[in-house]
Amino acid sequence: MSKHIAVLVTDMVEEIELTDPVKAYKEAGHTVDIISNEGNKTINGKNGDKIEADKGINDVDPSAYDALLVPGGFSPDLLRIDPKNGEFAKAFMKDNKPVFAICHGPQFLVETDLLKGKTLTSFVSVRKDLENAGATVKDEEVVVDGNLVTSRTPDDLPAFNRESLKLLEK
Repeated sequence: MSKHIAVLVTDMVEEIELTDPVKAYKEAGHTVDIISNEGNKTINGKNGDKIEADKGINDVDPSAYDALLVPGGFSPDLLRIDPKNGEFAKAFMKDNKPVFAICHGPQFLVETDLLKGKTLTSFVSVRKDLENAGATVKDEEVVVDGNLVTSRTPDDLPAFNRESLKLLEK
């Protein structure tokens, strides 16, 4: 069954952490919306790529989506500035919908106040933030805790995509 996936992202995203999972989701028959702080925005990637946002955070309702992807780079830190982004992600976690976060992406999930007791992984520089939010952090290519899938770096994308797609099959 096809799922509708929200990708929450803004400028300075690590492009491959967005494009590689999105490609895998689409190839598996899922629908993906790129959501940023405003619709029809050109997102400037960390490595210079341009990515078009489909919708703005004010134009979306988390109930319209089955899963959430939060790519890494510096985008997760910038997303934390607007509380609407944190509330959007929090809805997925409260409703036990799949949430996929890679590299610095898990750092953004601190904004949900729902990481206490969760087990995950991330890029090394944000692990202390996750621990301070009450999470157990492992140094593994992919960690699955219920409906939460996390990975460390672009090198982990094959495992990240594999585990994300498994959750989308449910």
